[in-house]
Amino acid sequence: MDIADFIAADRIVLDLRVRDKTQLLQDLARRVAPACGAVPAEAVLAALQSREALGSTGLGKGFALPHARVEGLTRFIGLFARLARPIEYDAIDGAPVDVVFLLLMPADAANAQVAALAAVSRRFRNGDTMVRLRKADSAAALAVLTVG
Repeated sequence: MDIADFIAADRIVLDLRVRDKTQLLQDLARRVAPACGAVPAEAVLAALQSREALGSTGLGKGFALPHARVEGLTRFIGLFARLARPIEYDAIDGAPVDVVFLLLMPADAANAQVAALAAVSRRFRNGDTMVRLRKADSAAALAVLTVG
């Protein structure tokens, strides 16, 4: 599985302005909802909050991977956001977050969930990729995300 399977140009947000993690998750749920068919933003937000309650999805080095299985989704959906300024996120390294990849999965994703999360984390683990994403305009961000 590759990031190109679940990201599109209309789901890349640069210089997103949010105060905190709560506002970030609300904003991401609102922005991704149109791609979710009949699944409302409130259901997406509830799934993200439930997952976050299990433990932070802040993976370190300024990167967060909020993700959740969402009832009613029929496909994987991704959204990339680069924040205008870093926010506290309770990341595992304690560092603030400024790069976020939201991943939503069908409730019955099973083993495909692991493949999707691995595809995203592999891409964002690369230091050069992170530098390029932090500097990219929207078209360049899409190229970095989908091609590497």
